[in-house]
Amino acid sequence: MSRVAKTPVPVPAAVEITENGQLLSVKGPKGTLEHQIHALVEVAHADGELNFKPRDDSRAANALAGTTRSVVNNLVVGVSDGFEKKLELVGVGYRAQAKGKVLTLSLGFSHPVDYELPEGVTVATPSQTEIVINGSDKQKVGQVAAEIRAFRPPEPYKGKGVRYAGEEIVRKEAKKK
Repeated sequence: MSRVAKTPVPVPAAVEITENGQLLSVKGPKGTLEHQIHALVEVAHADGELNFKPRDDSRAANALAGTTRSVVNNLVVGVSDGFEKKLELVGVGYRAQAKGKVLTLSLGFSHPVDYELPEGVTVATPSQTEIVINGSDKQKVGQVAAEIRAFRPPEPYKGKGVRYAGEEIVRKEAKKK
């Protein structure tokens, strides 16, 4: 059996889990998330824990049990605590400003870049060069961060661009004469 699937998912008191066939619904203080459980995976809900195990001995069932456990754990953490990603803007004149559901970025182009935020994701700009992305869905938060970074990825010579907080940029040396 998968080592990941063996670990039970602890369910906090504030989180409510409902099973409707293979559809698992997780409700908490930060919202509601759903996940369709694969037919090869069996879920058992007992005394504040969720346990996952494969329905048969196939490799696919074994792998899916571990994957499902990780996804459901992310749902539980998301509705109770939420997820956060931080981005930094490095470069002269690079700025970010959040207004409601739109993030306006000045990234050295001839025009400002307006990024429309999807449902369930919020963005804050504590300073002009910092972006903090929050949400209950880990996949959405990561996707939004990746899309914002893709507007101007960090370049290897001066390190200018949008980078994740704490991201190490491998620098190159300029061409010699």
